[in-house]
Amino acid sequence: MSASTAARALSHLDWLEAEAIHVLREVAGQCQSPALLFSGGKDSVCLLRLAEKAFRPGRFPFPLLHIDTGHNYPEVIAFRDRRAAELGERLLVRSVEASIAAGRVVLAHEGESRNKHQSVTLLDAVAELELDACIGGARRDEEKARAKERVFSFRDEFGQWDPKRQRPELWSLYNARIRRGEHIRAFPISNWTELDVWQYIARERLELPSIYFAHQREVVRRGAALVPVTPLTPPRPGDRVERRSVRFRTVGDITCTAPVESTARTVEEIVAETAATTVTERGATRLDDQTSDASMEQRKKEGYF
Repeated sequence: MSASTAARALSHLDWLEAEAIHVLREVAGQCQSPALLFSGGKDSVCLLRLAEKAFRPGRFPFPLLHIDTGHNYPEVIAFRDRRAAELGERLLVRSVEASIAAGRVVLAHEGESRNKHQSVTLLDAVAELELDACIGGARRDEEKARAKERVFSFRDEFGQWDPKRQRPELWSLYNARIRRGEHIRAFPISNWTELDVWQYIARERLELPSIYFAHQREVVRRGAALVPVTPLTPPRPGDRVERRSVRFRTVGDITCTAPVESTARTVEEIVAETAATTVTERGATRLDDQTSDASMEQRKKEGYF
């Protein structure tokens, strides 16, 4: 088989995988002190698999880093810790709780979502660990602000992103040159869709936290969203608690992450369900993105993922 014939035989997942491995190796080659953001979510699980393919049999040339709000689902945190241990990789955790205790984060009220405050903890971690790159699992199809991001996305000395001052990326040439105090956010799966992620999980037989699969859970309806009933998100007066079959399309802070109705209990069923959906992942599940059309872009300008 000729080289050109072999190239044509690659599937779209093969192409996406090759591009992502190339990005990971570019980060390792160009940056002095990167870290891979790992939350236990499906996108970062894919990043771990890609890192294995990029760097095994050696160790990853960067630690794993999680910015923990303290409001995560316990099964996701347990999965995070177990997966990092199985891989034998170093997991660093920096918490919003610690930022609150240090006075670096001041909540408007006790029940305020901590999601946006992760920016403070993340930027403090970047300074403490002297990171020059953070590798994340963001994808362009998730949300319109993320669609503006480059694969290597520059952050200034204040951790800020300016969508009008991005660097060109031609012919897969990535520029990680920075001055002291600046850093890069690198997104190896930026060109993937939610469906690509699930198809890759199916192909690679990747394990995920259980809440990604359909299960019975108490919820209340608020607008178009289902809000899970938890100690952090109890029913309000007038709410009608229902027990529904749901799953999470994304996992994050309990106070702003909503499940969707679903009966999909296997990866193959989720692939079929995802192929048929007409609502974006974050549009269906993230309550904090619905406060305004520009809420994500504003958070990213302040240093968010």
